Amino acid sequence: MSPEAGFAALAATWPAAATRDLGPVRLRNGASGGARVSAATLEGPFGQGDIAAAEEAMRGEGRAPLFMVRAGEAALDAALDARGYAIKDPTSILAARVDALDTICARANWPPSAAQRALWAEGGIGAARIAVMERAEGPKTVLHHPGGCAFVACHGEIAMLHALEVSPAARRRGAGRAVMAMAAGWAHAQGCAWLALAVTRANAPARALYARLGYEEIGAYHYREAPA
Repeated sequence: MSPEAGFAALAATWPAAATRDLGPVRLRNGASGGARVSAATLEGPFGQGDIAAAEEAMRGEGRAPLFMVRAGEAALDAALDARGYAIKDPTSILAARVDALDTICARANWPPSAAQRALWAEGGIGAARIAVMERAEGPKTVLHHPGGCAFVACHGEIAMLHALEVSPAARRRGAGRAVMAMAAGWAHAQGCAWLALAVTRANAPARALYARLGYEEIGAYHYREAPA
């Protein structure tokens, strides 16, 4: 899978409430759904004036300027660093071929049940992020295992997993691995060739699990957040 395909699937399966282009910068309204749906991205050649215009637009919406900087965007990264932007949440996009993964045929459901919403809420995934899931078009589902659940949606031949949450009591007991196998089974049933996800590099336990399951990095990004 190419990095471009991974980022396209990420945007399609975890969509912003609205987007608009201001010159080469794509602005996002995340409706309080988190950085991934709120960060601006670069979509073409830029100058310092383009960054300034994007900053003004984001501040005009009552929020601090925030950019997603993808691997290969060194010029943007340097420009934001020079303006005092701090790095936030370095993240990897991981992917594996579905036919190489362990699969479990699981009962899937949409919309999420009250129990699934409660489990997500325990991990800080509230109504605004549920709204992100609701905006995703195409096949999508919630997968549940005792103590764990996740959201999965399709974009072309890629199934993207989001919001994997395992309760503290169920950790190190196979719940995460079981949900991942359910996700692979669901992706296979949808005819997807790939299962992908995004994970922060600071999340060592999750990265270790995904490595054991056979996932490899196909893309990376971090955020740059403007000084107060």
